[in-house]
Amino acid sequence: MGFFSKLKAVLKKTRDGISSKLHDLFSSKKIGEDFYQELEDILISSDVSVNTALEIVDEIRDTVKAEKCHDKEQIIEKLKQELIDTVSYADTLDIKTPAVIMVIGVNGVGKTTSIGKLANKFLEEGKTVTIVAGDTFRAAASEQLSVWSERAGARIIKHAEGADASAVVFDGVSSAKSKNTDYLIIDTAGRLHTKSNLMEELKKMDRVVKREYPDANYYKLIVLDSTTGQNAVSQVKVFKEAVGIDGIILTKLDGTAKGGFIISLSYEEEVPVVFVGTGEKIEDLEVFDSKEFIEAMF
Repeated sequence: MGFFSKLKAVLKKTRDGISSKLHDLFSSKKIGEDFYQELEDILISSDVSVNTALEIVDEIRDTVKAEKCHDKEQIIEKLKQELIDTVSYADTLDIKTPAVIMVIGVNGVGKTTSIGKLANKFLEEGKTVTIVAGDTFRAAASEQLSVWSERAGARIIKHAEGADASAVVFDGVSSAKSKNTDYLIIDTAGRLHTKSNLMEELKKMDRVVKREYPDANYYKLIVLDSTTGQNAVSQVKVFKEAVGIDGIILTKLDGTAKGGFIISLSYEEEVPVVFVGTGEKIEDLEVFDSKEFIEAMF
């Protein structure tokens, strides 16, 4: 099953909400201010932010007026293209090896699962992968990560629970350098901005990577639970300020009817979606495609 087919399945709740509302809008409203107002409301109800929804509808209104377009099918296509342009606003992330990927985010978003899926994806591509169990804070975190690394067939570097996370990262970096590993994936403890000690720990881990492996291509990916909708924006802001963010891994898209938050998130925070979890299996991780994502929403 291709990315588009999987997306159609996981975006069913979002698509059902948008499609039915758009169908009603296009069948009942003439093109005019009432039409555009309702279009704004539909986007906002799908968790596109108010500011982004206003900008999208303004662009549609200007385009329709300039091209004297009255065919509703054409307007839908213009809406799709505008949404594609918006979600593609951030530059695409091209991950090059040797790569260090630090995976960050709050508790419960699916970091451990996503790391297992990432490792599996890279190994399937014939690359070498080492995982670093940098979450020494949560009980049994390294054991859970070990299960996923074993499933994928990846090496894992870990210390005892409660160990210095930066020391684990140091050992992981040393191992990756000595073995010329293609991908070093670092797990981190789930944290919020209110946990100042954990945020400082994250900054320290970040400094260790930069100091010890300056020749690596270094990326920080934040894992976001799609069911949190616009609340995910505040998570991105916090981690972006603390250590910077290069890309997003989306999980649990099948559990939300408000997948539209991704459109405004990528646009307003200028951080691209890189990977999308499309199921529970270890192979259910896909490279994000903005065009197919928007098409799957309709």
